[in-house]
Amino acid sequence: MSIKLFSYWRSSASYRVRIALNLKQLDYHIEPVHLVKEGGQQHSEAYGGINPSHLVPTFFDEDEDVILNQSLAIIEYVDEKHPQPVKLIPEHKLERARVRALSYDLACDIQPLANLRVLQHIGNRFDATQEDKAEWAKHWITTGFKAVEKRLQNTAGDYCFGFDVTMADVCLVPQYFNAKRFNVDLQAFPTIQRVCENCQELDAFIRAQPENQPDAE
Repeated sequence: MSIKLFSYWRSSASYRVRIALNLKQLDYHIEPVHLVKEGGQQHSEAYGGINPSHLVPTFFDEDEDVILNQSLAIIEYVDEKHPQPVKLIPEHKLERARVRALSYDLACDIQPLANLRVLQHIGNRFDATQEDKAEWAKHWITTGFKAVEKRLQNTAGDYCFGFDVTMADVCLVPQYFNAKRFNVDLQAFPTIQRVCENCQELDAFIRAQPENQPDAE
């Protein structure tokens, strides 16, 4: 098996890539990187040689000698290299821009604010309690979801954009997982909830779920 994905079961960025690889029906091997044990295995010298950012995921294709970080870059690379059986980035330039914009809303504006290293820094620098950190994450996810909900009301069918799964769905579902984890009131976001429930009926999304990973706790 030539593709390895350095991943952490609860990492939403890793979760996105797992969904994409599953949708593309690609065989890959999970290389677990525990973000907490041993001070965070992502900070090890060995892993730093693979990914100097000390973050997950990292995509490694041994046959092609390709190493990539950043989940959206990985997803776009895989989508271009393997356009079948599903295209995650539309061909039409305006549709493509809209899918990317919503994906960036989720992956760049919402998720990083509740990232593990941000929450750890808040705790270390400002003596924030676990409750404080959870409230911080809940606030920013809720704020972001208000905008995403409004956008989806104009575009959603079964999925974020009509009736085809795109990169936007691949980004939304892991953020929905985070929202549940931090006790966001999801009843306030019925369109998000419906789209995510539809996605989570698909095998590619089910197999990518955190609880179904080899390193799940």
